[in-house]
Amino acid sequence: MSNLIKRYFVRTRSLQEGMRIDQNIKDRLDRTLIARGTILDSYMIGSLQKLGIGGIYVSEGEEDPQPEAKEPPLPPEIQKTIDKTRREDPAKIKLSESLKQRVSTGMQYLYNNTNDANFANTSTRITNDLNKAINDNAAIAVDINALKTSDEYTFKHSVDVATMSMIIAKNMGYSQDDIYNIGVAGLLHDIGKSKVPLEILNKPAKLNDEEFKVMKNHTVFGYEIIKEKENFSKTIALAVLQHHEKMNGRGYPLGVKADRITDFAKILSVVDVYDALVTERPYKKALSQRTAIEMIMSMTEELDIKAMKVFFKTVILYPVDTAVELSNGERAKVVKNNEGSVLRPTVVGITTGKVYNLADDLSCANILIV
Repeated sequence: MSNLIKRYFVRTRSLQEGMRIDQNIKDRLDRTLIARGTILDSYMIGSLQKLGIGGIYVSEGEEDPQPEAKEPPLPPEIQKTIDKTRREDPAKIKLSESLKQRVSTGMQYLYNNTNDANFANTSTRITNDLNKAINDNAAIAVDINALKTSDEYTFKHSVDVATMSMIIAKNMGYSQDDIYNIGVAGLLHDIGKSKVPLEILNKPAKLNDEEFKVMKNHTVFGYEIIKEKENFSKTIALAVLQHHEKMNGRGYPLGVKADRITDFAKILSVVDVYDALVTERPYKKALSQRTAIEMIMSMTEELDIKAMKVFFKTVILYPVDTAVELSNGERAKVVKNNEGSVLRPTVVGITTGKVYNLADDLSCANILIV
């Protein structure tokens, strides 16, 4: 840590707005309520007092600036090839730090106050914030590496599912009302877990059959919470109920097949599976984004094909300008993402200048990004 940074302990009653917290504050479910580095405001200070936290560490000052590592320039002829073949990625959603913090605080409130009169208004505010970010950026794509960096923030999974589902719905031509509704459904798809016993929810090992039976009830609990709210449509409630149903009828809680599953639930299911695979849990390590994509590709009997195809067109695994290594041993730079071929962009070798169109060139069929 830099000598310019001072870290010290402050009693909660002595905290002031503008102080920077130097630790993560978590709830009993091990969810981050306030992330390290956050600038405290009066609401956060009041929340710390209500939680009964006696004091926290804060810091002031700035770290010494780190010199940026610069890549050596490429030979002119190779740089010329890169410039000639390079195509910008589609516009991607960007969430500001202040928006992430507002969303985090709002999600904390929702999970802890499912019966409160402001529940629907808070859900609406969060969804509108996310929708505004999508529209402000004219976003039609998600850089899933960038989205993954939100794992310091409370209820990451629900926010990720809502964000990705809204962009997929946009790309499928849904109306603004439908995009809003699927955003609410994404935010609240796991709200029923607030009613699951903590010893099951936090078990650091695989659930046994009886425990898993209880856990599966979270879809019904969530449906019951939402159907009582006048502000939410039946479509939202059904999407929450059905987001673990499978096209082949082997899902839960109803075990219905594709023709009886709402379209919103079909989208949520694809995104929910993906984000769950790349999120670390007490009983399993996170899978790589590539492995998760490959697993989803294999789930054609369980997930809706249309939703899957739009998901693959929406997510960006290797943003343009990313340096990658190919299975033939060559280092390369991504110059173009090919629609629908999330794992196989076009790249240029940085030593040979060779263009590899991994999606369409049959001579590249045996070459992978490793």
